[in-house]
Amino acid sequence: MKIATWNINGVRARIGNLTSWLRDSAPDIVCLQEIKSVDEQFPRAEIETLGYQVETHGQKGFNGVALLSKLKFDEVNRGLPGDDADEQARFIEGVFSTEKGVLRVVSLYLPNGNPIGTEKFSYKLGWMDRLERWASDRLALEEPLVLAGDYNVIPEPGDAKNPEAWVNDALFQPESRQALRRLVNLGFTDATRAVTDSNDVYTFWDYQAGAWQKNNGIRIDFQMLSPEAANLLASASVEKHVRSWEKPSDHVPVAIELAA
Repeated sequence: MKIATWNINGVRARIGNLTSWLRDSAPDIVCLQEIKSVDEQFPRAEIETLGYQVETHGQKGFNGVALLSKLKFDEVNRGLPGDDADEQARFIEGVFSTEKGVLRVVSLYLPNGNPIGTEKFSYKLGWMDRLERWASDRLALEEPLVLAGDYNVIPEPGDAKNPEAWVNDALFQPESRQALRRLVNLGFTDATRAVTDSNDVYTFWDYQAGAWQKNNGIRIDFQMLSPEAANLLASASVEKHVRSWEKPSDHVPVAIELAA
């Protein structure tokens, strides 16, 4: 089973790229972030034509996440618990039945958090704390769980071409990186790092200053696997070629294969 995550940076603006990629890559389950669309305006017909069921948690103009699946949804949960006042659409969980049992897949879009020293950075850290609590509860189920998405955190200096350029950015602050480590320390496996320790694996290249042409990237899109999911991991890859397409997202898909 192939599961992919992609910050699409506006699904309606990039529907052509999305459908082309779906045909070429043929994932079974897709986690999209930053769809920038309300649920009613999501271009589901184009995607359903390719054999996918679509579930969204949208928001006008920014944020928004979605799950596309060739498998039937048994259950869908929208919104990260823990703060009833949080109206930002950043979390959707799908539950599926496979030959090997239950599979849970989450598409998540962590807050950027910039600028540091504002309520945006506090919101980022608070959101990560809530995610840690939620994930801890889900781990108690002892089921394969995939937390896939744009984490907006650069884990280590080797995850950036020029780490010194990010020292004042919320993505590379000690608090952000520590919050991600706490999540990993619950028992999650970073799928990409499970298959490579290379320092030139990036998932995001800014539109500015020729970042793509210079390979000036960062790795901020991950698939975090519960122990039960990690036991099924067959491969992990970054589909970097998509960044060279016309009108690309500034992120590229990250894919895994599970023996599920």
